[in-house]
Order: sequence, then C-alpha cells, then structure tokens
Amino acid sequence: MEYYIGIDLGGTNIAAALVDGQGKILGRANLATGAGRPAAEIAADMAHAGRRAAEQAGVPIEQVSAVGMGVPGTANQKEGVLEFANNLGFLHEPIVEMMAGCFPGKQIWFDNDANAAAWGEYLAGGGRGADSMIAVTLGTGVGGGIILGGKLWNGVNYGAGELGHMVIDQNGPECNCGRRGCFEALASATALIRQTREAMDNAPKSLMWELCGGDKRMADGKTVFEAAGRGDRTAAMVVERYISYLAVGITNLVNLFQPEIICIGGGVSLAGAALLEPLKQIVAAGDYARDSSVRTEIRLAELGNDAGLIGAALLGRR
Repeated sequence: MEYYIGIDLGGTNIAAALVDGQGKILGRANLATGAGRPAAEIAADMAHAGRRAAEQAGVPIEQVSAVGMGVPGTANQKEGVLEFANNLGFLHEPIVEMMAGCFPGKQIWFDNDANAAAWGEYLAGGGRGADSMIAVTLGTGVGGGIILGGKLWNGVNYGAGELGHMVIDQNGPECNCGRRGCFEALASATALIRQTREAMDNAPKSLMWELCGGDKRMADGKTVFEAAGRGDRTAAMVVERYISYLAVGITNLVNLFQPEIICIGGGVSLAGAALLEPLKQIVAAGDYARDSSVRTEIRLAELGNDAGLIGAALLGRR
C-alpha cells in the first residue's frame, strides 16, 4: 500500500495527515504556525507535523512515497517557490527545497491551499468520478479551484482560481482586493454575517436577537438560517438576498465552464438544503445551456476541513 503525507499550512495552524492511496486519513497532527517566523522555521515544523502524523498512524517514514503541501499563497510549481503569502509574510520562499531537505529522497508537491482542497473533493469527495469540477468555498472569503479534463487549472502564473474576485455588482461594497462588488464581498461567510447584523439593527424584534443572546456580535451564518427556518421574516429576507448574490456568481461559473459538477463547501454550506435548493432553482433559470439535455450538477462538499489535507497528500495525481 502507498502512503502520502499531506500538510495544510494556515496562518494559525499547521495540520498534517498520513493518507493512503484512496484518500483515507490514517493519522493526524497539528502545530501552531507561529506566523511571522522565518520560512525555514515554519517548514521545519511542517515536516515535524508530517512525521508525527505518520507515527500516529503507525507507518514508518520509509514507507511514505511523497509529501504534499497546500499553502496560502501563489505556488510557483515550476520553480518550487512560494512567491507570496501575505498572512505569513513570505515572499519568494523556496519551500519545496526546504521540505526536500527535511524529507530526503521523497517527492515533494505543493499548490495553493484552495486548489489542494478542490483536488481533495475532486478525488475523494463531491467530485468523485467526474471529469470536470469547480469547487467554491464559502468561508472568510470565497475560494475555490478549477479542474478541467481531470487537471487542476493553475493559469500561466499559478494564480488562477481566484473565484472570489469576480465582480458580480460593480456598485457593491468594497472588497479587500481593491475592487467593488466582488463575489467574496457579497457571498462569503463574512459577507453573510455583515448582512445579518445590518438587518438586525433595523429589526429589534427579530428572532435573531434571541438566538444570539441579545448580542449581535454573536450572530453568524447559522443564526440567520436557523431564524429563517423558524419563520423569521427579516432572516428570510437576508437569506434570500444572500442566495441571490451567490447564484449570480455560480451562474457565471456555469456559463463560463459548464463543468460536470460545482461543489460548494465552507461554513455556509452547512446550511444544507436551505441553501442548495433555492440556489439550484435560480442557477437553472439563468444557465445559458438551460435547454441542453446535460446540465451542471450543483452539490455540497463532503470532506469539510479534511479536503485540503487529502488534496495536498494526493497532489502528485495531477
């Protein structure tokens, strides 16, 4: 049996897993990232976490075929360089060379963390068996990955797949990228929370106040979907508007790529059918290929936070 180490490097935590060839996680380890430290120190801790995951699974490191990393930034795979990772303060760091020094003789793979998560869903989650899939992650921002013909699409400069920075309303709120009305600024979990709290200010009798203990700072995406499900009109209006924004972005992706599957993950996806069913209806009506006998299927992601670990471990299958 083949074994692989997958590492998901985040601004707060380093997560590592020992994964088999079918994408099953056999062992895990976590360490604090300690952002702000030199890249070589963080790489050493990534390697340590990977070794600990193998130990936890009871697999000798000699039996590990390769090590894969999902990193938060632009991963230049031709040169093995993490060109830029703003939340870590990295600029042109030779991360592959660093990890190769920690794992002599092992193959080292890496990619952007969103691409790694998309790859994990494609191989072992919501995209299993498909030829093409776009992953859309609704979290702090809107991330994702594009898989066409069984291959991750990285773009000419390894910066492709920034789905969150597609403008869906040029008069919308300012995005942290400097543009206005980006998909991320209107359809991320962060945007949903902002929209929820703004609505609460104008509806002092909304059930949402009760659900968050009278403190709107405690309101989150789950709050608004729960209140809407219990008949709160204000919450229902927030959910309807949010899904309309989400549908614009998803419809754009369908019309651009017509993939077999669009797989939606991230915290907001936990709303399940309350999110998915109305979204499907709006997208179906706006799909340019709505008269075709073959249509893109919109699904919920299956792997949760494990998608990035599994995808990183199996990056060699690109």
